[in-house]
Amino acid sequence: MIQGTTQLLGVIGDPVKHSLSPVMHNAAIAALGLDYVYLPLPIAAADLPAAVRGFEAIGLRGFNITIPHKQAILPLLNEVSEVAQAVGAVNTVWRTARGWSGTNTDVMGFLAPLRDRDWQQAPAAVLGNGGAARAVVAACHQLGCPEIWVFGRRSERLQRFIESWQISPLRPRIAGYSWSQLDDYLPQAGLIINATPVGMAPQAAASPLSSEQIAQLPKAAIAYDLIYTPRPTQFLKQAAQAGLETIDGLEMLVQQGAAALEIWVNQPVPIDVMRAALLTQLEG
Repeated sequence: MIQGTTQLLGVIGDPVKHSLSPVMHNAAIAALGLDYVYLPLPIAAADLPAAVRGFEAIGLRGFNITIPHKQAILPLLNEVSEVAQAVGAVNTVWRTARGWSGTNTDVMGFLAPLRDRDWQQAPAAVLGNGGAARAVVAACHQLGCPEIWVFGRRSERLQRFIESWQISPLRPRIAGYSWSQLDDYLPQAGLIINATPVGMAPQAAASPLSSEQIAQLPKAAIAYDLIYTPRPTQFLKQAAQAGLETIDGLEMLVQQGAAALEIWVNQPVPIDVMRAALLTQLEG
């Protein structure tokens, strides 16, 4: 029950009405018996500075950030974690005595289903060079992948992406290649990640790779799609048909959300409850 003592959390973006974050966060909050509520907060880009000042005024405890604010929020924060600085984007913010602090739990979310493996001999192939790919590169570096290959369709954008990592404190072993060079590298990839929107509605029947390209991947490779709806994506259907292990974006969504909620409430959170709430929503 929302009352005068209820503490506020939320997710900001434009648009934000599609976000599933309130579903999983409020399920966890209820399971923990906490006097919190997590709200979707639509904020236009031009209103972001005023909104952050307003959050301070009303005592908002913390918030998640989605498109288009993940980079624009940076100059409005008092402290930014090293990983968020390296990625160049923040998705989780909380209030401290020093002001607003931010980090990027997308990296932790991506890593969660991969941590119990040895990646020292497994190069990572990242499809796409947008904002989502930045968290993936930081995560693959943390995994210990010997090389990270990023594939893009627009050469100038890809070059800027690669150059940005040369001044990063992480200094990952990264190289950029055109989409036409995929066939040269897929046979050596241990992890291949779709960080493009291809396969998301209204392109649900599309895949970033052909079945012939997926067949080139080693049988021990893992196909990872950041998209969580539809489940499975066409990319993961193709990978499963080729006998590969697959991971979709639902687990990343759950794990990044759990990491954020733990920061705000300062205690372990019920990840199983969060996952179940999301599955119920998606399958309903």
